[in-house]
Amino acid sequence: MFEILDTTLRDGEQTSSVSFASSEKLHIARLLLVDLNVDRLEIASAKVSEGEFETVKRITRWATVRNYIDRIEVLGFVDGDISLNWVRDAGCKVMNLLCKGSLKHCTEQLRKTPEQHLADIRTVLKKAEKMKITINIYLEDWSNGMLHSPDYVFYLMDNLKDMNIKHFMLPDTLGILNPVNTGQFCQTMREKYPDLLFDYHAHNDYDLAVGNVFAAVHAGVSCIHTTINGLGERAGNAPLASVIAILHDQLHQKTNIIEENLNRVSRIVESYSGLRIPNNQPVIGDSVFTQCAGIHADGDNKNKLYYNDLLPERFGRAREYALGKTSGKSNIKKNLEAMGIELDEVSMKKLTARIIELGDKKEIITQDDLPYIISDVLHRANIDRIKMINYSLSLTHGLRPTATVRIEIDGKEYEQTAPGDGQYHAFSKALWKIYTLLDKPKPALKDYNVSIPTGGRTDALVQTTITWNFNGKEFKTRGLDVDQTESAIKATVKMLNMIENM
Repeated sequence: MFEILDTTLRDGEQTSSVSFASSEKLHIARLLLVDLNVDRLEIASAKVSEGEFETVKRITRWATVRNYIDRIEVLGFVDGDISLNWVRDAGCKVMNLLCKGSLKHCTEQLRKTPEQHLADIRTVLKKAEKMKITINIYLEDWSNGMLHSPDYVFYLMDNLKDMNIKHFMLPDTLGILNPVNTGQFCQTMREKYPDLLFDYHAHNDYDLAVGNVFAAVHAGVSCIHTTINGLGERAGNAPLASVIAILHDQLHQKTNIIEENLNRVSRIVESYSGLRIPNNQPVIGDSVFTQCAGIHADGDNKNKLYYNDLLPERFGRAREYALGKTSGKSNIKKNLEAMGIELDEVSMKKLTARIIELGDKKEIITQDDLPYIISDVLHRANIDRIKMINYSLSLTHGLRPTATVRIEIDGKEYEQTAPGDGQYHAFSKALWKIYTLLDKPKPALKDYNVSIPTGGRTDALVQTTITWNFNGKEFKTRGLDVDQTESAIKATVKMLNMIENM
């Protein structure tokens, strides 16, 4: 079984602007070990801060109770017993010792000879054995070591290979390798030291991290280091979802990872990190299972001609068919089928023309918009059961914003006023006061995203996209207006009418 070490909580947290709260780190640790079933979890660096020490203790207490403690690892340093004591006192049993994997790092950063550095490493290893702490070794800057000082790398390896070290970890610390030399260097390590366990740790500076992972696995390493969403210093690390896809599909390796939970965990970490997942990020991006071209939807109708092995259902997702100027009749039919709507050919032509027209204006069209577009095109009666009659938003310096909302539900009007922490928050509180009085169910707001065009125009159209959860179903609504709050209110009213029919 091929192993995965995830370092989201250590290397991933070194992403610029990312700092997880203690409770978030504990939750992510649980998600990674329980929901995803990663084999090993690197959670921190020793000696960072008192707060980090308390967080690590919190995670190790949880892991000890649930028999995960042997899968928890902390980065430590060649500093006698200082890091070892920190790791032990934090309740951890495994330390990943950061050694120098290139001659340049050894002589210029440490200002030591290879012999002196080796002696210092041995001192730590002997102390760790007495303390019953398992040691793995990072050969920091190993990629530069193999490129410019391979004799130094082999000197260290020859003198450490018979010591009490479980894993030798080969990091491309500066992200300078490519799949060709990654494969060559990993193969060299495997051939020279066939009885040792090697990990590979990629960085993505040249956008080659996943390709280098492929080469390393092909060359025989036994474990890959990843982070959720590719978090990490500079351009980040190898993203777990992409690595799992190539391990399972391209390299036919078996892992313990639970694929169907990858997308959900990625979204939670996205929320905690504050860094958005790109729409086209493989496996977990919003649009990667969305067909835009009508010819693709037509091909899917004809024996799934545009499917590959990355089926969205594997990752807890569903295939979608975009609506816009390139969608064509087949895309529209796919969306209508999913909603249980049937239209005759004449109506389909009208609907297709209207969607293409909207697409030419660069408007985003979703499946949830279809009933409204159909109603508009076919001149049916208004399908909205809930209408916004009026609202008043008050923003005064030094005072909390307030909102008064009047809505019509099935022909009857209701009005409420509420304060809030912002204008939209006040609007929501007033709205939900009405729903509470009527004992109507309310959705949960899961995500709120505002898109403002670049260019600095104060009259630019603002699009607000809100993700909701209602009765276990997650969906999005969008509003468009020059005013950000009004665009959010439009998205909310659209949502109210949608849940009336759920």
